[in-house]
Amino acid sequence: MCGIAGIFDSQGQAEVNLDILQAMNQVQFHRGPDEGGHFLSPGVGLAHRRLSIIDISSGQQPMLTPEQDVGLVFNGEIYNFKSLRQELEQLDYVFSSQSDSEVILKGWQAWGEQVVDKLRGMFAFAIWDKNQQCLFIARDRLGIKPLHYALLHSGEFIFASELKSLQVHPLLPSELSAAAISDYFSFGYIPEPKTIFEQVFKLSPGHCLRVVKGESLPMPRQYWDVSFKPSAAVDTSEHTLIEKLKEAVDIRMVAEVPLGAFLSGGVDSSAVVAMMANAQPEAVNTCAIGFDVKDYNETDFAAQVAKHYHTAHQVETVAADDFELLDELAYFYDEPFADSSAMPTYRVCELAKKQVTVALSGDGGDEVFAGYRRYQWHMKEEKMRRLVPESARKPVFSALGQWYPKADWAPKVLRAKTTFQALARDTLEGYFHNFSIFTEEQKSQLFSDKLKQQLAQYRSIEVFQHHAEAFDGDDALSLVQYLDLKTYLPGDILTKVDKVSMAHSLEVRVPLLDHHFVEWACQVKPEQRLQGSNGKAIFKRALEPYLPNDVLYRKKMGFAVPLAKWFRGPLKGKLKQALSSGLMSQTQLFNQDYLNTLVEQHLSGRRDHSAALWTLLMFEAFLKKQAGQPQQQLDSRA
Repeated sequence: MCGIAGIFDSQGQAEVNLDILQAMNQVQFHRGPDEGGHFLSPGVGLAHRRLSIIDISSGQQPMLTPEQDVGLVFNGEIYNFKSLRQELEQLDYVFSSQSDSEVILKGWQAWGEQVVDKLRGMFAFAIWDKNQQCLFIARDRLGIKPLHYALLHSGEFIFASELKSLQVHPLLPSELSAAAISDYFSFGYIPEPKTIFEQVFKLSPGHCLRVVKGESLPMPRQYWDVSFKPSAAVDTSEHTLIEKLKEAVDIRMVAEVPLGAFLSGGVDSSAVVAMMANAQPEAVNTCAIGFDVKDYNETDFAAQVAKHYHTAHQVETVAADDFELLDELAYFYDEPFADSSAMPTYRVCELAKKQVTVALSGDGGDEVFAGYRRYQWHMKEEKMRRLVPESARKPVFSALGQWYPKADWAPKVLRAKTTFQALARDTLEGYFHNFSIFTEEQKSQLFSDKLKQQLAQYRSIEVFQHHAEAFDGDDALSLVQYLDLKTYLPGDILTKVDKVSMAHSLEVRVPLLDHHFVEWACQVKPEQRLQGSNGKAIFKRALEPYLPNDVLYRKKMGFAVPLAKWFRGPLKGKLKQALSSGLMSQTQLFNQDYLNTLVEQHLSGRRDHSAALWTLLMFEAFLKKQAGQPQQQLDSRA
């Protein structure tokens, strides 16, 4: 795992400022503490930080052809690099290393842009081709590895693994994006291709971009998408599931450094550990984080799996009020990010790094096999939408949604206001409404007149509408899974893991997001994925010979933290201070009276605004980072 950065003069051959390039590279030191390097040629500069995993003795980057007319910087792992190497050797390409990086380099020479279609793995890379006078960047299909870019008014095209690396460049525009701010307060993260900055972008998963000298910047090209179109030719049996899962895990166990796995005690991580244990004779290194509050502690279930497979298991207990990480997380996430489970994820990566350099995780199982509880609620709402004609449904449920009180204190079955509001909407709007941290109505109260004027007619549901246009399935469950694969998975889950794992120089591999496995799983019938209230039904049944029923069929917990309790206790003072701070008011983005109302209602116990308040707190942490961190600040871990 690594960090990449670069500068390309898209209009001429201006000399690249080496000091800026090196500073861009150094600020990502934590991504690759083992080695660093750079390459300069007229009009281009490439830089790389390396975390050595495969071919440790060679494979240094930037990697160049002998003629130095093609250069590569690459972050990730290519799991089919050996078979691709054989294919290239048959085409008379000669290799000087055993690395997967060189396969991409020679693959570009052989196949050009189509090299991305052949790669199986997680990756973000850039290739400079002197003869074609172009720079080519690409990101893996599911968005496991990040890649940011911007075109500066100087004509320089800059790219990097992390946003903070681009911020080092003195010409980077720093105007905040109104649409990104709106998206953040809906989703809790900023979905691709936006970033918090108006003129800076993330390369979307499954996309590539070719920048040709002297030509205007084109739109990124999509080279892959997942299909939910039913196909009778696909064998979706439980036996096939296990065979494909075994293969996805097996190819991710190649490393020249210590390797292990996260073991939360949930179905997905337990499945990965089970496959690893069956694939190797020695004990699997596993680790788990426990909390000192019983309701948030899953370590007993992790211990069951560890005992069953005789893993070398490590457990550490952290305080449930482990919120001291707040400001540090703001540094690593670069832009506002409101998933509070980033804190325990940071701790489990910290623990894993004591034992291994590579860890396999179970991320992606909920999106691929419909494991989230929100899918169950959505399908129940869909059933009601089908039963009640739209002409009656919208006015009736709109009125009920308006009339019914917001009862955060009541049992969930009595908290019907959100459900009524969702039922008054169509499928897409209903799912978006249930998903949103702040609804559009709440954002109208939260945002200042200035911000609302900047937003004009923009609404964050456009993110879903854009992706829904490309959906090729024919059922409501597959649609919302597709939306999550395009938004929540890369924008939240994978971003969360990448940032905090790289903070500890730990590589995380995700076998459940092997694109061959995902393509197969999306052909599984909806009723095989979600059966009533049993999500991941086929996945659990297939795993019954491998895992205890207590692990497979227990209530889903997730990596939650007790936000509501924190804000009425130890974070009370910090919350008040942050939301009334000069930073929040100076932005002129928010209605201060509404902020005060949210705090007062939550502290009084009348309402639970914990998710909304955490989202605001993390936005303030971002503002504080922006105000207090000079652009040229280097990573303190260097």
